[in-house]
Amino acid sequence: MFPSSVVFASLANISTPFKRSSLGLFHGKLKQYGNNVPFSKKKTRRSWLPNVQNKRLASDALGRKVEIKVTTRALKTIRKHGGLDHYLLKTKPELLGYEGMRLRILVREALQAEADAQAEAKRIEEETARIEKKKQLAKEEAARLAKQKELQTLRKMQLKKERRRSESLAAGILGVQSNSGSPSELTH
Repeated sequence: MFPSSVVFASLANISTPFKRSSLGLFHGKLKQYGNNVPFSKKKTRRSWLPNVQNKRLASDALGRKVEIKVTTRALKTIRKHGGLDHYLLKTKPELLGYEGMRLRILVREALQAEADAQAEAKRIEEETARIEKKKQLAKEEAARLAKQKELQTLRKMQLKKERRRSESLAAGILGVQSNSGSPSELTH
């Protein structure tokens, strides 16, 4: 995927006489012109090219090595920034050129995709934790209701025992006998 020309609108509209610099990371280095001046003072025109190296630079965001033409000045700046990804994200667009901007877009998209994946994983984890908490609360509520029901059953049993005791005490005091079929009742 190559970005459209709209993406490159941030690049300054300057004439680039050294078009080779748009194919790599040249960090603003261009072809320079000057004169050779020997002892005879007869000037001859000459040019100086930037020190361009073909390098494979590791990109953490892309997860691979990127083979690119880089000047030694750009390499020094990449080391200073702490890697290719940081260099691409922090450097001014004017110094990157078209290839640098293309790589910057790829790195940004990769980082955004990673951030989205982490956010989605965190959301799923929070949702799972919320569901687990809801299940735990429901389980605790069920246990509380079961315990409450058990206590109510115990209270009912205690009330029945109390009623029987009070009835038996009342029967013993008042002389009223219950219809339980006791041997004393059969003899009368």
